[in-house]
Amino acid sequence: MKRKLVAGNWKMNKTVVEAAAAVETFSRKVDRFRDVDVVICPPFLAIPKVRELIKNTHIDVGAQDVFWMESGAFTGQISASMLHGVAVKYCIVGHSETRGRFGKLEIPAELVSFFSETDRTVRLKIRALLECDIKPILCVGETLSEREADETDAVIAAQLTEALTGFTPIELEGLVVAYEPVWAIGTGKTCDTAEANRVCGMVRAHVQSILEEAEPGSGEINFRVLYGGSVKAANARELFCQPNIDGGLVGGASLDPNEFTEIVAAAE
Repeated sequence: MKRKLVAGNWKMNKTVVEAAAAVETFSRKVDRFRDVDVVICPPFLAIPKVRELIKNTHIDVGAQDVFWMESGAFTGQISASMLHGVAVKYCIVGHSETRGRFGKLEIPAELVSFFSETDRTVRLKIRALLECDIKPILCVGETLSEREADETDAVIAAQLTEALTGFTPIELEGLVVAYEPVWAIGTGKTCDTAEANRVCGMVRAHVQSILEEAEPGSGEINFRVLYGGSVKAANARELFCQPNIDGGLVGGASLDPNEFTEIVAAAE
């Protein structure tokens, strides 16, 4: 059985001071749950402070995004080598919000075009991360309209194919894929447990088929499939008991050290 992984995506929340306070509380509470891999993905500015505070724990630090070029005239961007320099171990790529696909829209609809991630840029980011020995957390998921049109599997398969084609099984060893139904992110809605398990199983099978096509006879690789989308203490145990779910990518609930600890406890 794979070790469960629980990652907290803080999104655009917490100053450096607030992040430090939260991590100090969380790290004390979660220390006894050492059979679970734990990752905190704070805003970029808080990464060095968070990394300093967790250096003697079993918690890893992750980033919420990356740019695929090593350097250049790309104002406001952060490269994989910069993340590697502050000991980042994981990085989220292809999150629905960077793709401009929101479950709960908090900005005017005409401004959504600011977020323009594509499957091609996701693939470029994965390549950059792997070259710096950072594990990608690849997010995939469907919108409500796509689900209602019975397009869930087709949409996710296309996202996986476009993001992962061109990589070898060895390169993707340790990959993390997070299934996050867009309509469940920030809305309080959670995918039915059985359906979440089914989709995560489909994700697992499709990733394996992509890698088998790249290198026939390569066999299964070690990667994990997480569920994300309004994961909280109240539903974490039921979700994490499913055979195809290897943990969770947690949004809002990860901002509360007490609730996040309960989610990690559910994974153990």
